[in-house]
Amino acid sequence: MPSTVEKLSPTRVKLTVEIPFTDLQPYLDKAYKAIAEQISIPGFRKGKVPAAVIDQRVGRGAVLQEAINEAIPPAYNAAINEAKVYPMDQPEIDVTKLEDKELIEFTAEVDVRPEVELPDFSTVEATVENVADVDEMVDERLELLRERFATTSEVDRAAAEGDVLTIDLVATQDGNDLEDATAEGVAYKVGQDRNMLDGLDEAVTGLKAGESKSFTSTLVGGQYRGQDADIEVTVKTVSEQELPAIDDEFAQMISEFDTVEEMKDDLRKAAEAQAKADQLAEARDKVLEAVLEKVSFDLPEGVLAREQEARRAEITRQLQNGGMTVEDYLENAEDEDAEDADQFWAGIDERSEQALKAQVILDLFADANTIDVSQQELTELIFRKAQQNGTSPQDEINHMMEHNHMPEWMQEIRRGKSLAAICAAATVTDAEGNAVDTALPVENTEDDEEPAAEADAE
Repeated sequence: MPSTVEKLSPTRVKLTVEIPFTDLQPYLDKAYKAIAEQISIPGFRKGKVPAAVIDQRVGRGAVLQEAINEAIPPAYNAAINEAKVYPMDQPEIDVTKLEDKELIEFTAEVDVRPEVELPDFSTVEATVENVADVDEMVDERLELLRERFATTSEVDRAAAEGDVLTIDLVATQDGNDLEDATAEGVAYKVGQDRNMLDGLDEAVTGLKAGESKSFTSTLVGGQYRGQDADIEVTVKTVSEQELPAIDDEFAQMISEFDTVEEMKDDLRKAAEAQAKADQLAEARDKVLEAVLEKVSFDLPEGVLAREQEARRAEITRQLQNGGMTVEDYLENAEDEDAEDADQFWAGIDERSEQALKAQVILDLFADANTIDVSQQELTELIFRKAQQNGTSPQDEINHMMEHNHMPEWMQEIRRGKSLAAICAAATVTDAEGNAVDTALPVENTEDDEEPAAEADAE
């Protein structure tokens, strides 16, 4: 069917498409049949009402409308394929001509992917942090495992660092109790509960069971979050924690291994894989940033605005679920550079734009290099999603089919393969100038197996 394309801007086109009645006829036949099944006309069996009678009783216009609504989507898809444009949004459709028994004409205005000249990826350079200290990671995991299986015994002495306490907290302002900031029977480990009140460690250290101390601190949760209050803490019990020795008996208790050396080897392999995956994830982020610095293009304004609005809404929802405002978050976030809410949202908008531009680059690369997705790759993604979400693969398949996520998930895989290929072409070094191998399959960066020792400890 004939179609023409008019470029309205670098990111928007107008398609004009004609549908001859010979192409519309199958949709008309289908419309007549559907209407015949729905109406009852004396003298005719249901489903056998002639077209002429339907035209007289229902109206030719209603039949045409139903047929046109069915015919436009495939005609539009054929037109965008012929024009070799890539929509980034839903089209605005307008039927501009209807000549019964001759032709239908419609226009479709749609935001499309901009044309971008991809850079020479071999000229892209990125620097990442050195791979994490594996020995330190193993030690941290061992300590975590020891704490999971530690025993505690109540003692009659003053609290010290590392002790596990049961405490009561009462907060007041101007002598008035703050009910929302009062708690009883709170378990607290001296020196390690970083999310508790500032000054609490100092207050409880040296107290015995039954003793109290008052101090002033800034509340970290609830409706009085961020406000100063007078705090009285009472120690109810003091318990000493005894960590198990790291020996063969410990290894056998928490893992599938017979010796502590076997367990440590397993932890080391997992730590090495995690350290490499973390460095690789950073490398891919840095490479993508470097690529975006080499190209300049505009995104469709409407598409970008909706993306930014959706991201703002998601962050607002997350903050509200945590009982926080943007101001609360900025006050407590150590790695946030924004000085106020306006600067924070401006940064979110900028990151949304960069993310959308990154998707354009990856899609262009995938098209230029004919990157396909196999059924095996889709299956692997489904299994990873099931593992991450704590569901079964069949649950994920049902969700995919119910919400038509297959194209989206295929695109996710395709972009991942594009990014892996771009990184392989780029030059990535660590802080010491050593080359970083980016050949690890992209899915492995998000799906490292949990070491057997830690899995058994759960």
